[in-house]
Amino acid sequence: MTNSVIYNYDACPINSVNDLLSRKWIFGIMKDLFAGKKHFNEFKQDKPELSNVVLSDNLKYLESKGLIYKKVIEDDGKRNTEYYLTDKGKKMNKILYEMVVFGLYELESDLRTDDYKNEIKKGYKDILDLYVFSFNFTFQYILRYFP
Repeated sequence: MTNSVIYNYDACPINSVNDLLSRKWIFGIMKDLFAGKKHFNEFKQDKPELSNVVLSDNLKYLESKGLIYKKVIEDDGKRNTEYYLTDKGKKMNKILYEMVVFGLYELESDLRTDDYKNEIKKGYKDILDLYVFSFNFTFQYILRYFP
C-alpha cells in the first residue's frame, strides 16, 4: 500500500468512522442503545436540547449504515417503534469504550479522581458488554497463536 492510498480521504476508513461519530448526538444515541433504551422518547430523556427532527435523522442515518434496525410493534391498535443495535452496531463497543478512556485520562485527567475514573470505566464496560468481547478476543487469540 502506498502513502497516496492512506492519505486519500475517500479511501481512508478512519474518515468513515469520523463521519459517523462527528454527527451531533450519535455517541449519546449509541450509548443509550447499548444501555438498553429502545424507544424514541427514551433517547431524549437526558438530552433536552435534542430535537425530534435531529433524533429522527440520526436514527435513520444509523439505520442506513446498518448499525441499528427498527422494529414496529402493533399492540391494541397502537404502533410502537423500537430500535436495536445490529451485530455491526454492537462492534462499536470497543471504539466507544476507547473514546471514554481517552477522554478520562487524556482530556480530563486533572478533573477526575482515580476512583471516579474507575467507576466510569466499569459502568461503560458493563453497558458496552466489553467482558464478552474480551473473552472472545482472548480465546480467538489463543486459538490462533497457540493451536
